Amino acid sequence: MGSRRGGRHARPRDQVYRSSFFLLASSVTTAGLGFLFWVVVARFYSPEQVGVATSLISATSLLSYLSLFGLNSTLVRFPAPDFARNGQFTQSIVLVAGTACAAGVIYLAGLPLYGQKLVHIRDHLWLAAAFVLFCACAAVNQLTDSVFIGARMPQYNVLVDGLLQGLTKLALPVALVGFGAVGIVGSTGGGYAVAVLASLVLMRRRLGFRFDFRTRGTRLREQLSFSVASYVSSLLNLLPLMVVPLIVLQQLGEAAAGYYYVAFQIASLLHAVSAAVGEALFAEVSSDESRFAELLRRSALITAAVQVPAVAVVAVGSGLLLRIFGGEYAARAQGLLVVLALGALAVALNTWASFSLKLARKLKHLILSNVVYAVVTIGLAAAWAPRGLVWLGWAWGVGNLASGVYAAVALFAARAAAPLPPPAPRPQQYQEQHPLQYQEQHPLQYQEQYPEQPAAPPAGPPSQAPRTRLPGPELIPTEGHHR
Repeated sequence: MGSRRGGRHARPRDQVYRSSFFLLASSVTTAGLGFLFWVVVARFYSPEQVGVATSLISATSLLSYLSLFGLNSTLVRFPAPDFARNGQFTQSIVLVAGTACAAGVIYLAGLPLYGQKLVHIRDHLWLAAAFVLFCACAAVNQLTDSVFIGARMPQYNVLVDGLLQGLTKLALPVALVGFGAVGIVGSTGGGYAVAVLASLVLMRRRLGFRFDFRTRGTRLREQLSFSVASYVSSLLNLLPLMVVPLIVLQQLGEAAAGYYYVAFQIASLLHAVSAAVGEALFAEVSSDESRFAELLRRSALITAAVQVPAVAVVAVGSGLLLRIFGGEYAARAQGLLVVLALGALAVALNTWASFSLKLARKLKHLILSNVVYAVVTIGLAAAWAPRGLVWLGWAWGVGNLASGVYAAVALFAARAAAPLPPPAPRPQQYQEQHPLQYQEQHPLQYQEQYPEQPAAPPAGPPSQAPRTRLPGPELIPTEGHHR
């Protein structure tokens, strides 16, 4: 029954290496084309226009991220049964897009308080509407990335995010140069819009996606606690990325902030390695929980095998990499980049352990590990900033190391004390193992998936012998039943 009964939502066999490669390729391609985008922008727009545009683009990115509510993790970890999968996607898209629009409207309404130079965006209706639309597209684009990761088709993220979105952004700045800062924001928003349209088309063709507003079986309400915990931990993880640059700016000045930004952007490419492997691990274990321990070991080996040589290359070649941006960057930021590169090993440990805690549904420990990360990193950055940029790199590494050690100890202590029980049958497994019961309980879904099969005959008179009611996909135990 294997592949045919799985339908379009069926997942291929274990592919940690393949998924890690494509997720890393997506990150690298997006970063590379993004770099070229800003090179083009710098040549055609004034610094003042770039400054205004980056403020709006940063706001778009932040608002879209805040609008996810952890649903990007939920779609991967707890996919709905096949008959409700379209409903799960539809509800998630509508909720995320609506929240992003509301967040965009609230941001524009508050501009007189924190963005006087951007008020003109709010005062022009079509500019305000475009900004709100771009927020929604950015949020939905992040959500659809998780759809392909959960379906174990990360190659489509390379196509959508890496190529289509990147090339669209790269082509638009010259055409929109007459609009000033709005042209830069429009180029970025156009990339988001193209990515969303392409994702929906691919979801329709490859996953059989159709908009479905029925709520039965989507599992979103049942997994609300998981979504909220993932959301809170993500916000805590984001906090140092927002606060530390402000500490640099306030204590060391604008030039130091520029050196820090460039060095950190280079180091972020190293972080993409562990993030890609973590996302692949998350998708694989969500597909087959019985292989949790095996996949943990394999993902750790993959991360180490790729991360250690990459760290060595960046640390040794830090001077050459920074000279691309100018001699001042090589002179002032080389030490920082070396420390940040070494700190990428701590980031890898933290990322691996955090994904493992999320998979094990140790949500309190997941949140606490991110509290440790945020408090230690920000606290040390504030205390050590007067000593120079290199010490900010050490603050970053120590914060990730402390968080990673806490998360790893919590994970192994929990598994030693109470090993995970055998996973409950997934909806797809139930459908394959009990086709007659599934056909009886869900005749419409069965007929849609297998039109070549005859419909179930109408039920005859009730038998005298009592029947045992088998659990349907909607009765599969949820998170609370496992732990």
